[in-house]
Amino acid sequence: MRRPYFDNGLVTVISRLVAFTIFAKVKAVSRVFRQKTTSLSPRLESMSNSEILQAAVKNPEWWRTAVIYQIYPRSFSDSNGDGMGDLRGVASRLDSLVKLGVDAIWFSPFFKSPQKDAGYDVSDYCDVDPLFGTLADWDDLVVKSNAAGIRLIVDLVPNHTSDQHEWFQKALAAPAGSPERAMYIFKDGKGANGELPPNNWQSVFGGNAWTRLEEADGTAGQWYLHLFDSTQPDLNWENPKVADEMDNVLRFWLDRGAAGFRIDVAHGMKKREGLPDVAVQSSTMSGDVQAEMSIEQLEAHVPYWGQNEVHDIIRRWRRVVDEYEDRAMCAEAWIMPLNRMARWVRPDEYHQTFNFGYLECPWEKTSLVKVVTDSLKIFGSVGAPSTWVLSNHDVIRHVSRFGILGTPPQGDGIGPNSEQPDEAIGLRKGRAATAFMLGLPGGAYLYQGEELGLPEHTTLEGKYRQDPTYFRTKGERVGRDGCRVPLPWDSKGGESLGFSENGESWLPQPSSYKRYARDLQEGQAGSTLELYKRLLNERKAFGMGAGEFRWAPEFDGESTLSYLNNGVLVISNFNGEPVALPAGELLVTTQHDLSIEGVLEHDQTAWIKI
Repeated sequence: MRRPYFDNGLVTVISRLVAFTIFAKVKAVSRVFRQKTTSLSPRLESMSNSEILQAAVKNPEWWRTAVIYQIYPRSFSDSNGDGMGDLRGVASRLDSLVKLGVDAIWFSPFFKSPQKDAGYDVSDYCDVDPLFGTLADWDDLVVKSNAAGIRLIVDLVPNHTSDQHEWFQKALAAPAGSPERAMYIFKDGKGANGELPPNNWQSVFGGNAWTRLEEADGTAGQWYLHLFDSTQPDLNWENPKVADEMDNVLRFWLDRGAAGFRIDVAHGMKKREGLPDVAVQSSTMSGDVQAEMSIEQLEAHVPYWGQNEVHDIIRRWRRVVDEYEDRAMCAEAWIMPLNRMARWVRPDEYHQTFNFGYLECPWEKTSLVKVVTDSLKIFGSVGAPSTWVLSNHDVIRHVSRFGILGTPPQGDGIGPNSEQPDEAIGLRKGRAATAFMLGLPGGAYLYQGEELGLPEHTTLEGKYRQDPTYFRTKGERVGRDGCRVPLPWDSKGGESLGFSENGESWLPQPSSYKRYARDLQEGQAGSTLELYKRLLNERKAFGMGAGEFRWAPEFDGESTLSYLNNGVLVISNFNGEPVALPAGELLVTTQHDLSIEGVLEHDQTAWIKI
């Protein structure tokens, strides 16, 4: 194995010899296992949930059961008063994450960037943007977080770069057909004078996915592809040099102590040969696919999402990551249905993928039974854990989603002119949904601020918005800024509620955030913060991340849903009358002041030791 970041000397030489022998044996076993698991097994239908789960957790690597906390760096904590969160701000708040009980941090990008898409437009993959600090700040954070028992995961953006990246700037200066332009997807246009784009693809952020160059002499030139903003040109993954460069990026951060990567647009990179037109336009990252489509139909439906050739890229990355000890990759793969998503987490590909089927599931009994059962069976069939998630930086915060009847399309938000969520109902359902999720076996992701019950900022004025979606659709879609607002740390902490010492904040907080401030919830019985702490503590105490799961219909009523995991009964009441709790020890509940002799009200969840 490649030398871990902190190893050196004779110990490393000996460990390498031992590790090489073990690694060779593991690879041999993995090849046999892979041959048996590259397709979904028909025998799954006859397996119990417990059998499926046990097959999935035979190798209990940390990522199989970890609770990982997503930090959106610009909105977590500002250490220098410029209104932008930074790495030193994270270091200063590490104790809060230790108290919360998380196992790892996933950082949204902090690389050098013009910040046209909040850092997902990378101009240098191997340096920290001055907005967020320096490489020395990263190194310091690695040391401090490791000492606190928290791993750090880096967000890799391999589908596209910034138009300010050195590679693209060289491509602009070079002629058509040059090696420099071969790093990206440049094409001649259609029409008599190339005035039409090469195909009809649309950007996820709205508008055309192609932009035409103006050459140095002022004439119109080739078109370049950008599935996102025009400042984010897509890399050409048909070019071997692109793959070589990305290998170097992986090793750079692994050598600096990264525990792994979250891969942005993990089902992108490869485009269908010939770049054919799409039959149905979609602005989502799933392409609005239909469950009854075959794998071949799905790949053809959207010729730039989920192409089969992407798997070769994933396997190459996996070989790089496997050179190191104890590292993992998580895919942002908007791939549906779940039996297709599972192909991204076979033994030689990503270690885990966000379960977007679960994220998009309503707070409703029948739907939850199906998505949980399907997830455990389908991911288990390829030896992978399910990775549960309810919120992130790209979707409406779940406490606000649960407070409205209809949800805008993926990638959009709630604006001042939209139907406004019911804050109380959303928080009640959101807490219950979190308690239901954290009792499930597998890994889980939390998005910063959800431990405070933070709602979406749904009335953010247009003058503050920064999401490219807002500008590319001329305000028709408000975009994702509402879930990215800086955190409220201190109710007495000035205009930015403790986010910044001088009150500066790159996005304004809504007035409601004051009552959600961390200082008001710390140690307060019944607060959302204390609920999360208790859930994570009991989850670890009972080993529920790697537990034995089964549905428990013997405890169900018409409006309740129950399951057992390692001796803990998790029971949720949805929309019916209050129900009596079964006998046992009440471990944690979303219903403040509930006792085991009491009744569980609607939209509440309880954990009971049976």
